[in-house]
Amino acid sequence: MALISGAAFALLAGSAQPAEAQFGTRFYGTGGWYMGGTYAPVRRHRATTVRVKRDKSDPKKETGFGEMPKGPLQLVVSIGTQKVTLFSNGVRVAQGPVSTGVPGHPTPMGVFSVIEKDRYHHSNIYSGAPMPYMQRITWSGVALHEGVLPGHPASHGCIRMSHDFAMKLWPVTKLGVRVIVTRDELAPAEFAHGKLFVPTLKPAEPQIAMNAATDGAAPPTTKLAEATITDPDRVISDAVPDPIKAAPLGDDAAKPPATLDPAKPFVPRYKAADQPTKRTGQVAVFVSRKEKKIFVRQGLVPLFDLPVTIDDPDRPLGTHVFTAMAVTDNGAGMRWNLMTVPTNPSAPVEEREGRRRSKEPPKPVVHHWKPPSTAAQALDRIQLPQEAVERIGELLVPGSSLVVSDEGLGRETGRFTEFIVLTR
Repeated sequence: MALISGAAFALLAGSAQPAEAQFGTRFYGTGGWYMGGTYAPVRRHRATTVRVKRDKSDPKKETGFGEMPKGPLQLVVSIGTQKVTLFSNGVRVAQGPVSTGVPGHPTPMGVFSVIEKDRYHHSNIYSGAPMPYMQRITWSGVALHEGVLPGHPASHGCIRMSHDFAMKLWPVTKLGVRVIVTRDELAPAEFAHGKLFVPTLKPAEPQIAMNAATDGAAPPTTKLAEATITDPDRVISDAVPDPIKAAPLGDDAAKPPATLDPAKPFVPRYKAADQPTKRTGQVAVFVSRKEKKIFVRQGLVPLFDLPVTIDDPDRPLGTHVFTAMAVTDNGAGMRWNLMTVPTNPSAPVEEREGRRRSKEPPKPVVHHWKPPSTAAQALDRIQLPQEAVERIGELLVPGSSLVVSDEGLGRETGRFTEFIVLTR
C-alpha cells in the first residue's frame, strides 16, 4: 500500500509541472529564436535558470559619444571588418559593429552622404520591416539603421547597427554628413595643398551718404572751407555741388535753398533674375575624370558645372575625399583633411581570340594597369576654371567637401542628394 501511494503521488507531481518544463521554452534574442529548458526532476527545476545565448557580435561596451570635439562629422563603414567608425573634427570618437549586404544583395561601396533621417521608419520594399533610427544614403533603399547583428554580412544591402550605436548616432548627425563605404577601415588625415579652396574675403562695402531727411533727421549740410566764406550770415544752398564755387556766387547764393528730393533707393545695375538664389549650407564639389567636369552643389541642390582640364588624362586620378574642417588665418584660410579610398588594381585580363580549329594556344592580351595618382598629384593635374574657384570660395564653409575621382556621377545622384560616387 505504501509503495502504491508513493508511486501515485510521484505521478501527480510530475503531471503538475508546466508544459515548458517538459518541452522547452522559446526566447527571442538579438540573433533569432532560441530553445531553452529541458525536462528535469522537480528538485532541479527549482534552481534551474534558462539563459539566452547572446549575439557574439554584440559588444559588451560601446565606446565614444561622450565629449566630442566640435567640427564636421564623418562616417566610415568597413565591409571587411564589419565595423562603422564615427569621426568628429578628424578625431575618432566611436566605433561599433555592423552587418552589411550578402553577396546576392551587396552593400554598394563608394562616397555617400546622409540624405534622409526617420526615427521610426518602416521598409517600403520588404513588407514594412522596422528600420529604427534610419539614416538613408541612397534613394534606392540603402540606409544605416538598427538591426540584427549575427556577426557577418546578412542584410539586403543596408548597413545594420546595434541598438546602442544607432540610438546614440541618431541625434548627432545631420543631413549631408559624409559616409564612406569601403573594403578596409579608413581614417582621415590632415592635408594641405595650394589648390584646395580658401574662403574669399569680401571687400568692405563703401558707406553711401544718404539724405537723413528720410528718417526725420536734419538734412546734411555741405562743409565749406572757412577761407571761402566771406559772409557767415549768408545762406548757401545744399544743392551747390562744388564748395569752391560757392563763394563767388554773389547775390545768387542768397536765394532760398532748393527743395531736396528724398533719397532714392540704390538700384543695382543688374537684374534680379540674373543673380542666382542665395542658399546656405555646406558646398559639395565633385571633379570627374570620366566626365572632365567640375560639379558644384550646395544644400543638396545643384548650382553649376563647368569643364575642366586634366593633365595626362589617361592616367587614373584615384578617389580622394577632401573635407573642410575649420576656418584659419582670420577667415583667409581653411583647414582640410583627406581620406583616399583604396583602388584595387585589376588583375591582367586575358582576352582569348575566337575559337579556332587549330591546336595553337590563344594569344593573351594583357591590359597594363596604371597606378592612380596620390591626392597631391591628382590636385596638381587638375586645372580648374578661375570662375569656379572664385564662386566656391564665396560659398565655402566648414563641412564643405571636394571629391576627386576617375568615376562619373553615380546613377543614384539625383534630387536632394550630394554627389554619390560608386567605387564598385
